Amino acid sequence: MKKTLLALLLIVLVTASKAQKVDSMFVNLYTDSLKKGTFNYINVDGLMSNGTYRPLDSTYIIFKSDHGKFYGNSLWLDKDFKEEKVHISIALKKNIRNYREFDLYIKKKLDDENLKTSEQIINEMRGNSTRKKKS
Repeated sequence: MKKTLLALLLIVLVTASKAQKVDSMFVNLYTDSLKKGTFNYINVDGLMSNGTYRPLDSTYIIFKSDHGKFYGNSLWLDKDFKEEKVHISIALKKNIRNYREFDLYIKKKLDDENLKTSEQIINEMRGNSTRKKKS
């Protein structure tokens, strides 16, 4: 039993000593604007000390904004939100001097676009293939 505990402690110590730290952070947004009335995922990647990249979440980062509310990496904006943009700041929990600040604008155009049905897409593809054969 003592040997097992000693081996486990040794493994934990070796693993902890090899733990990578975050050298820098990069914000990679899936969109160029935030949507009202929904969760907006803020994607942050960390450059680790071993040169690899790793996604960072709220276990590593403190998220703050001047509007809305963060739930993990996701910023919720109320559907009645009136401002033009949101100022966001992120900081590493273990080194708050490693931080980023940026503004994200609110999407203005409504999501009322009707997507094509499968049938419409297939018909378009058929129409394009017959035109290519004729020319």
